[in-house]
Amino acid sequence: MTETRDGDSGEPVYRILLVEDDDGDALIVEELLYDTGLRFELTTRPTLAEARTELANSPVNCILLDLHLPDISGTKAVATVRELAPHTAVIVLTGLSEAQAGTDAMAAGAQDYLVKGKVDADLLHRTVRYAVYRSETERASAEAQAVRLRAEENARLERGLLPKPILDTSTVTVTTRYLPGVERALLGGDFLDVVEGDDGLLHTVVGDVSGHGPDAAALGVCLRIAWRSLILGGHRGPELLHLMERVLVAERGSLPLFATCALLTLDQKAATATLHLAGHHEPLLTTDEGTHELRAAHGIALGFAPKLGNWKATVIPLPPSGALTLYTDGLTEGHNGTAAGRLEVDGLLALINSLPPADPAAFVDRLIKETQALNAGRHTDDVAVLRLDWNSR
Repeated sequence: MTETRDGDSGEPVYRILLVEDDDGDALIVEELLYDTGLRFELTTRPTLAEARTELANSPVNCILLDLHLPDISGTKAVATVRELAPHTAVIVLTGLSEAQAGTDAMAAGAQDYLVKGKVDADLLHRTVRYAVYRSETERASAEAQAVRLRAEENARLERGLLPKPILDTSTVTVTTRYLPGVERALLGGDFLDVVEGDDGLLHTVVGDVSGHGPDAAALGVCLRIAWRSLILGGHRGPELLHLMERVLVAERGSLPLFATCALLTLDQKAATATLHLAGHHEPLLTTDEGTHELRAAHGIALGFAPKLGNWKATVIPLPPSGALTLYTDGLTEGHNGTAAGRLEVDGLLALINSLPPADPAAFVDRLIKETQALNAGRHTDDVAVLRLDWNSR
């Protein structure tokens, strides 16, 4: 049975579920609700089983629960209802002789209790409003706590994916940026790092684990830490990539994850950059003449076909001053301002060459902002950007 009462239009409409098997008591509650002046929609069910079905189909603001139902009774009824509707206000209806029942029900999770025969319209009005308000406050607090915990988890993952560069004597300016593809989502599997080795060379990596979510993020952190450890241990080039692939295969377990990455070693004295690509696209070189994509040898992504990787080096001569930009495909796979077209590398280059000069950090921020504006939220993917600027003149 469902009843509706339209009251003051300024009041919210309370969706109330009355779980009561006594028709007389149910009628009294309904009449009292009419006298409260509340705007409400009342649904009555005589058993917990029927209430369960109702809650599964129609969420409610408040449950008025009799403690003695044909299929359940006592605090067990409260606990069960709270499991069915954890964010819904529960008000227990007790008998005159049940002095302790109301207190026990609140200890079991009810917001309040009312004693049958001692309830008037004013009391019911206050109880329903307060119980719903308290329930909504608890729900908002729980959601805020979940957001806080998610932010803390993201911060821990971000520290793993985006560490502080290890720079000693290098004069190269390093700019890094990372943006998760989905707001409030866990960080994805993009990762990057920069380390100046004992050899005086600047070693960098940018990578992208397939997929999104905690598994991809955890694997990205693992690969980034493995890369840094292996670099500091003196491993380079194909040997380094083989070791990273072994780590990936061991850590991914049964998950079908793989990773693309670009390794770049910058030698300022020799004015060269040595590049190894494992399923990743080429970086961009910026000179006084503009920005263009480098040509480099390609190799297979890590973990895609284990032990079959053949990663060849490409040595690139560098101008006295310029910049190298490594990035993940989230920067180019977004839309180009139209519903059908993708930005892709050509569009990215056109955008870069159209932007006014700026310091590296401001330029990267402007570039990401412009690509996001063109995409307008149509494609969501993580974006990682690493830019190296030098001036040897």
